[in-house]
Amino acid sequence: MIRTLVAAAAAVVMAGSVQAQPLRFAVTDIEGLEALQQEFAPFEAALEEASGQEIELLPVSSRTAAVEAIRQGLVDLVLTGPAEYVVIDGLTEAQIVTAWQRPNYYAQIVVMAEGPIKSVADLKGKTVSFGSVGSTSQHLGPAQVLADFGLAYGSDYTPQIISRNVAAEALIRGDLHAIGMNEGHLASIRAAFPDQSFMVVARGRDLPNDILVARKDADPDAIAAVKKAFVEQGEKLMAAVVKGEDNKKYTGGFFLTQVQDSDYDYVRAMYATIGVDSSAFVGD
Repeated sequence: MIRTLVAAAAAVVMAGSVQAQPLRFAVTDIEGLEALQQEFAPFEAALEEASGQEIELLPVSSRTAAVEAIRQGLVDLVLTGPAEYVVIDGLTEAQIVTAWQRPNYYAQIVVMAEGPIKSVADLKGKTVSFGSVGSTSQHLGPAQVLADFGLAYGSDYTPQIISRNVAAEALIRGDLHAIGMNEGHLASIRAAFPDQSFMVVARGRDLPNDILVARKDADPDAIAAVKKAFVEQGEKLMAAVVKGEDNKKYTGGFFLTQVQDSDYDYVRAMYATIGVDSSAFVGD
């Protein structure tokens, strides 16, 4: 069952207690009721059965809206990416429930195979595009890859934020010299432009995982039951997750329950690399 934030807020007021409500589950990168249900309805049912807790899918319009929902006690569980997690943690002190591992989740720098760029060093003084602003694998991660190879963001090269397919067309024309993206995005670019040859000149380390957090004052017994479900019935829960089309990115992955906040210090370093503070979302 899916509710809007307004309906959820009214229910909390009528019940008189946040703890009396089902655990409300939000995802920061899915907007709208229908999309959330299509991706996570099977998981909702599986988690209810595995944990013995009633779960409600709660759509939020943005990562900022998710923060406000946590602060106002309107949501109990939030699934988010690593770049979003470090900001949410700083703003809400949310507690880690489990990490959602994504196979082949890393950032890379892509160029034309027959173009002039043969190494990262060749990108000095050139233009590099990044995808969704603030994205771990399309912006922060690729910028960190270049930094790890000695190129400083905004000084050794010119960064631009351009949507992926538009950037690919610009790369083919020679208007761009490289694009930062993840492995799945490169596969989609190769499929979209089958007559072109692309090459990876740099690949970063595996990125920290997506992560499920709980509001710090959520019902501790209910959250403990959810954690136990991930430990004891992780395979069943993952099978339900990957029934969603976009969630197929988790195929072959698993849940990690031994997760520390320090595991995300690499992401915090990415924020520093592009010259912003991780106390706020990039682009907001």
